[in-house]
Amino acid sequence: MHTIDDNLLSTLYLKDTAFQNLMQKRIFNVLLIATPYDAFMMEEDGRVDEQVYFEYVSLNLSSPPRFTKVATYAEARRQLEEKDFDLIIAMPGVDISETFREARQFDALYPDIPFVVLTPFSKEVRRRIANEDLRGVDYVFSWLGNVDLILAIIKLIEDRMNAEADIIDVGVQCILLVEDSIRFYSSILPTLYKYLLKQSVKFSKEALNAHEQMLRMRGRPKVLLARDYNEACALFERYGRSMLGIISDVRFPRDGIKDPGAGFRFARFVHEQDPYMPIIIESQESVNAVQAERDGLVFLDKNSKTLPLDLRNAVSRYFGFGDFVVRDLKDGHELLRISTLKEMQRSVGEIPDQELFGLCASNEVSRWFSSRALFPIAEAIRSYRFNSMDEADAVRKLILECIVKYRRMKNRGVVAIFQADRFDRYSNFARIGEGSLGGKGRGLAFIDQIIKRHPLCEDYQGVEITIPRTVVLCTDIFDDFMESNNLYPIALSDASDDEILHTFLAASLPQDLIDNFMALFEVVDRPLAVRSSSLLEDSHYQPFAGIYSTYMIPFLADRTERLRLLCDAVKSVYASVFFADSKAYMNATSNVIDQEKMAVILQEVVGEDHQGLYYPGFSGVGRSLNYYPINDEVAEDGVAEVAVGLGKYIVDGGMALRFSPKHPGKVLQTSTLQLALRDTQTRLYALPSDGGGCKDFSTDDSFNIVKVSVGDAVRTGALRYLVSTFDMNNGVLRDTDAGTGRKVVTFANVLSHGVFPLAQIVDFMLSTGQYEMGRPVEIEFAGNISPDAMRSKHKGTVYWLQIRPIVDKKEMLDDSLLDVADADLILRSDTALGHGIMDGVRHIVYVRPDTFDSAQNVATAAEVDRINRDMVERNLPYILIGPGRWGSSDSALGIPVKWPQIAGARLIVESALPGYRIEPSQGTHFFQNLTSFGVGYFTIDQPGNSGMIDMEWLESRPAVYESEALRIVAFDEPLAIAINGRKSKGIVVKPGVAGVADDSGMNIEEP
Repeated sequence: MHTIDDNLLSTLYLKDTAFQNLMQKRIFNVLLIATPYDAFMMEEDGRVDEQVYFEYVSLNLSSPPRFTKVATYAEARRQLEEKDFDLIIAMPGVDISETFREARQFDALYPDIPFVVLTPFSKEVRRRIANEDLRGVDYVFSWLGNVDLILAIIKLIEDRMNAEADIIDVGVQCILLVEDSIRFYSSILPTLYKYLLKQSVKFSKEALNAHEQMLRMRGRPKVLLARDYNEACALFERYGRSMLGIISDVRFPRDGIKDPGAGFRFARFVHEQDPYMPIIIESQESVNAVQAERDGLVFLDKNSKTLPLDLRNAVSRYFGFGDFVVRDLKDGHELLRISTLKEMQRSVGEIPDQELFGLCASNEVSRWFSSRALFPIAEAIRSYRFNSMDEADAVRKLILECIVKYRRMKNRGVVAIFQADRFDRYSNFARIGEGSLGGKGRGLAFIDQIIKRHPLCEDYQGVEITIPRTVVLCTDIFDDFMESNNLYPIALSDASDDEILHTFLAASLPQDLIDNFMALFEVVDRPLAVRSSSLLEDSHYQPFAGIYSTYMIPFLADRTERLRLLCDAVKSVYASVFFADSKAYMNATSNVIDQEKMAVILQEVVGEDHQGLYYPGFSGVGRSLNYYPINDEVAEDGVAEVAVGLGKYIVDGGMALRFSPKHPGKVLQTSTLQLALRDTQTRLYALPSDGGGCKDFSTDDSFNIVKVSVGDAVRTGALRYLVSTFDMNNGVLRDTDAGTGRKVVTFANVLSHGVFPLAQIVDFMLSTGQYEMGRPVEIEFAGNISPDAMRSKHKGTVYWLQIRPIVDKKEMLDDSLLDVADADLILRSDTALGHGIMDGVRHIVYVRPDTFDSAQNVATAAEVDRINRDMVERNLPYILIGPGRWGSSDSALGIPVKWPQIAGARLIVESALPGYRIEPSQGTHFFQNLTSFGVGYFTIDQPGNSGMIDMEWLESRPAVYESEALRIVAFDEPLAIAINGRKSKGIVVKPGVAGVADDSGMNIEEP
């Protein structure tokens, strides 16, 4: 037991119930031994197979029991030799003793198969059974003509087989029935099981979808049957902590002798250990009612014609199955009635202190949760001690906190069915429709499951990792929209994008979808991103990311206008399937446009309002493989790019900050003042909170996005910890947003000073995502940092927005492509940056080693600039080879070009010459451009036995241009260029070498 305090409440953790692991041992095959007449009467009365089948289907349990009927024990033996059975039910014939003799023989041969005797009810049969040797028989039941008894027998035996694992290990509750009368327990068990199953169905409706409902039903309380005092005590000592209540006879054997007061003796034994355990006493002797009342027990008369109803009412009231009723302790009148979990959440604050104390002290609160299979809440509440009335407020907080955490936990990792009356602020991910979630939708659902499996996401060094509240319109909504508005003719035509969009905007969405949107507005109080989620998007080996549109709509108080914007955004995303670029991409990837289906994601936009502009503190993308590692980095460390504001800035190719999550303190772009001022973000993207005038939708999905200067954003306090200030007087960057100098987006307080664990979180998302997907991944994320992150326990939130496998064809590189002999190569580098196959390059521009003079490097740079302009104008990509460092500001170390002077190069090579071996730059002078445009970079030190250039072969080729310093060689066919970024290996193959380019199957144009 724990006492309640704020620290314990803040660290409260609920473990989800593994319903899928329940009921692992089940009855699949039943051997029924009965005369043809008895078997016929049983079938005719209740159709055993059919009822058992439907009961199993309702529980989502596969393989309901199958019945094999035989007339004799000899036939039964033959069946047992040929087939496996889980239960034997025998109906005695005229010779009852034969059944018990056979049972002992069967038990000797098949000790693991339960043997049940099903007898007709009569005093004579009961008298004869009392004199039989019952060894080998697990249970004897009286057949009263009710097929529910067969179901009860199967459930009772399954409950016994699964009790240890399900009750002890998982926390499933149980009810103990103590009864030695065959007739009475044969009557009570069907009533009890029928009631429990109906309650399970009722309570399961609180689950989020049909699958969760079926799983929840597996958590119904088990029933344990004891037929004497000693067995009852043993079961209570083993499972008493998980008992909802006990139903007991009064007269039954104790130590082998019939004890007329055994029931009351057992009740005293139980209440010595658990004073508040509900006990229902059943007896044919009405005089026992007085003692039952005196001992605080519930009494039921077995002689009553209404016994089944009385039993159901008593179980409902005292075992926690009914409504949670709060009664005035003085006069007993009803103060409050609670039926559902949501009602409990709303009403727990209304329970008076004294009544709350009594309900908690008697475990009635935890029992109510337990009966509904809400085991994590029940366990958490039972584990805390309620010592005095002064703790009433703390107890309310505990109950409320448990409910909130439970609902968040159950919403996590589950795609719920959107129900207008049940979608609330604790709902996390829901679907409208029955079709597919689409690629992005599947990715989000997968992320949600990852987060659920990793509890540290709730508090990762003070940061919560989660996904934004999401609702997916499934693909069947798209189908209905297209067909009901007859949109396929224009969608598949050659009409312009604007024409298609105009037609789609004029179409109507289903009215029930409009109603759901209005219900969504009751909960969502932030802008919404309306994102595409097609069947092909983000799927394995289908590179469709970024092909379709994403629109953002602001949060407006005017719900009518907000509804119009949301409807138009959904229709615009649907229209983007049929825009010209989408059709062209479909053709290029051999997909058929009319087979594409679109789901739509409605997702809260991450961010906060900053003086009329809405945006997150930061957005980013990450990849679990880094094909441009520098310094101590390796490809497997991964890489991330982050920017302030909306993530569209990165998608549009903005100047994002690139870093390795394993080396966050070593950011190339901020390694020198010059780079920081030149290669960092100066503007961010934001969504006007007023909708920017709510313009009409266009084919440009950024029509309502505005650009804001970093300086203006800093003045709102939005970028605290993300910018540094340039101190012009001292020529340094101060890692603060204070001061009057230029604001530079460095993320220094985050990446270098540990204010916020962004690098660690990105590393977690990349490594975990790659492990869970079983392949390299790309991710998207965004987040907000708390203004007082340096002092507060809660530093902020990171929203994991997307995950997808890396599927670019150019990156699916066969390692064998690099296994080419040097004799067939022009170039080989053992220190290569980039990855994949490059195609379309037919020219090599190189600095002539025989005439190289470092004193002429400035002049050579000007010549390279002229050549580059000419090559770019003629759309001729090329390989650039030269000694020393390309782009060095010191001309003694290399040719001092700027990026625009070599922007047409697809592969840049730094080489070493005898007497001129400069420490390589690895492209650091224009690294941002290399990574943005996918340019390869080779470092070759042939004198140092690292890589090779067949310069003699190049010199032997005719030149299309030649000067004192430079030479250009052209080829008839594109050169085969391959880079394995994971191994830092790269090659350029000589023309005519068989099998290299042809076998790759990936000679595609680079972006």
